[in-house]
Amino acid sequence: MAPEVTVFFDGACPLCRREIALMRRLDRRGAIRFVDVSGDATTCPIDQKALLARFHASEDGRLFSGARAFAAMWRAIPILRPLGLLADLPWARPVFENAYLVFLRIRPHLQRLAS
Repeated sequence: MAPEVTVFFDGACPLCRREIALMRRLDRRGAIRFVDVSGDATTCPIDQKALLARFHASEDGRLFSGARAFAAMWRAIPILRPLGLLADLPWARPVFENAYLVFLRIRPHLQRLAS
């Protein structure tokens, strides 16, 4: 079975590596292809700096960033699918995106704690 979702992540970020390790364990069906975009040899669908600045995932040929990318990843994992469906509802998208923006502001502090 070919992966349904491709997740682009920052493999140089200790926090990101931990999150992706958890998602890999939860992805028992192998529905997600994980691509580390921190290296030079990576083929990126968009500018590498943009991929490193925000979380990105592609699903059904569409590229998402931020909370919508997390929702796509969650939908591919059966136990997280309800959360992914919820996060993609039109009224919920701004709530999840605002939470993601808060996370981006504190991410540098969390990265230091995770390293």
